[in-house]
Amino acid sequence: MKPIVSTYGIRVIAVLVLSLALVFPSLAADEPSPDPSGSSTGGIADIVGASAGAPTADEIKALAATEPLAAKVGDAVGKNRVAINTVWTLICGFLVMFMQAGFAMAETGFTRAKNAGHTMAMNFMVYGLGMLGFWVCGFALQMGGAGPFATLGGGGVLNGEFTIELFGKEFGLFGTKGFFLSGGTYDVAVFTMFLFQMVFMDTTATIPTGSMAERWNFKSFVIYALLVGAVIYPLYANWVWGGGWLSKLGSNFGLGHGHVDFAGSSVVHLTGGVLALVGAKILGPRLGKFSKDGTPNAIPGHHIPMAVVGCFILAFGWFGFNAGSSLAGTDLRIAVIAVNTMLAGAAGSFSSMLYMWLRYGKPDISMAANGLLAGLVAITAPCAFVTAPAAVLIGLIAGLLLCGAVLFVERTLKIDDPVGAISVHGVNGAWGVFALGLFADGTYGDALNGVEGSVTGLFYGDASQLAAQCIGILANIIYVGLIGYAVFKLMDVTIGLRVDPEQEAEGLDQYEVAVIAYPDFNIRSSSR
Repeated sequence: MKPIVSTYGIRVIAVLVLSLALVFPSLAADEPSPDPSGSSTGGIADIVGASAGAPTADEIKALAATEPLAAKVGDAVGKNRVAINTVWTLICGFLVMFMQAGFAMAETGFTRAKNAGHTMAMNFMVYGLGMLGFWVCGFALQMGGAGPFATLGGGGVLNGEFTIELFGKEFGLFGTKGFFLSGGTYDVAVFTMFLFQMVFMDTTATIPTGSMAERWNFKSFVIYALLVGAVIYPLYANWVWGGGWLSKLGSNFGLGHGHVDFAGSSVVHLTGGVLALVGAKILGPRLGKFSKDGTPNAIPGHHIPMAVVGCFILAFGWFGFNAGSSLAGTDLRIAVIAVNTMLAGAAGSFSSMLYMWLRYGKPDISMAANGLLAGLVAITAPCAFVTAPAAVLIGLIAGLLLCGAVLFVERTLKIDDPVGAISVHGVNGAWGVFALGLFADGTYGDALNGVEGSVTGLFYGDASQLAAQCIGILANIIYVGLIGYAVFKLMDVTIGLRVDPEQEAEGLDQYEVAVIAYPDFNIRSSSR
């Protein structure tokens, strides 16, 4: 009887096994190891480049050989630096998470009492649904190739980016590591980044709940909320923040530092604004919003004080939004970022109030509140790169853009946006990244996106940065507009986007959610 495997075959198999045994351990050694406990995250290496007078890597190496005690002190300093940055990033993330309450109050206050429970329900559930989608695959698609994170002392396990080659350059399209936050991405730096990036995604996700309020059925909303966190938001975010192609416009093509968006004017707000525009257009206006001749009719919100308080909460959370995007409590530029943020918000509320006062004879507190948000949206991208006077100017222009855009969207485009989400987030998201290309003063951002030197705008000598900003705006409008249209249109022709007219007239609290917001109030029916 002949052996099943010959002696020669056994030798070949043995050689292959031995080769794999020798090769794969070396590959595993090169692959970064996750640190789920945090015990090995942060150390003396994390003080290299921490300040102008910080030791170099060569100096630290020499120090370890001659002064072991000093090296141990340096290791503790590095560990504390990473700990401070981690705590800072998490606390700022908590502030941004609380902005969800601000959105819920603002959108509910600006809409009618008969739909208050439904509007609150969308703002509440978009948080959890978007988060789950982001956890499954959104975070991996966005940040799967973005590691390591220097300020957090780790995250090198996020080292997978899917790229294609065009014009002899690599174009990053999406990440490939971090699905379900499992396996090799079970790491404290990765989890810190997940929390911070998730709450930003959720801000985008909630913007269309305002423009589509009072007539959007809940089942299609649930599908949207999952998809925006899983796919829609993460892809563009990868192109800007995850090492994708827009961030490489500088290193690949000499366009400034690539598309720069410090805290999300384009990634968060323009994305949400474009989705809000497309969704509201497909959904159609509320019953009675437009007369037969196309004239818009006012549909007042039921609780303006609630809406104003919501805007104050958003303004408070915005400090976490912008200053937190430094990912470093040890980066003293956070003082400039925070002050620029509040100045732009104040300027936006002032200019929008003044515009309405001069045009209509009385100040409009609802427009002033939205003007505050418009200024905050606009300063979100350039907050780290501009002077205080520029921040005020950006806010003033944002408030005026808001007023003009609200009228344009309603009277020219004939789109019904109950809370002004398209104008606040879409228009001023675009203005914010454009403003960065104009006003960045060259005092911050050295080596950002792999480009030497600080971020400098047109008015300070670098027209190419403005070009990169415009490319990013155009890419967002095209990508988000197309995918948003496809998602909303597909749902519209399959399960439907809109509630029945009878249900809309009676109020969505009656039919779409199990709890009525104001059960003891009598809600009058409109004949319109």
